[in-house]
Amino acid sequence: MIESWVIKDDSPVTVSSDAVLEALRTRIDSGQLETWLASSSGRSLAFVTNTERAMVMLFDGEGDPGEHAVDPGARGASDGFVLANGQDDEYPDEDTVPIGEAFRLVKQIVGTGSWPADARWAVDR
Repeated sequence: MIESWVIKDDSPVTVSSDAVLEALRTRIDSGQLETWLASSSGRSLAFVTNTERAMVMLFDGEGDPGEHAVDPGARGASDGFVLANGQDDEYPDEDTVPIGEAFRLVKQIVGTGSWPADARWAVDR
């Protein structure tokens, strides 16, 4: 079975790897900086951005600590990661990636179900 993905708070229509980037950009432009996707296999993909960097997290199911994209060697921290509940978070830059890289990662995961071969991520399990 091929895994399919939907944006959790949008319509239940499956989003393709090409369409997911347009959907993310539209949400960011409207001020929605947190997006959750759900897969047909029960996995979740979280994308939270401050428009320059993004936290990308992949979870195998409910209660899974998951894994997240990293930028080894990045210094400092960035704020402005505003969650849907209004909470404004700050993350170390090594735990986030530049927005362009985040888009690439999300597109790959939605298209294939896995991180790109050259991606860096930390397992939080």
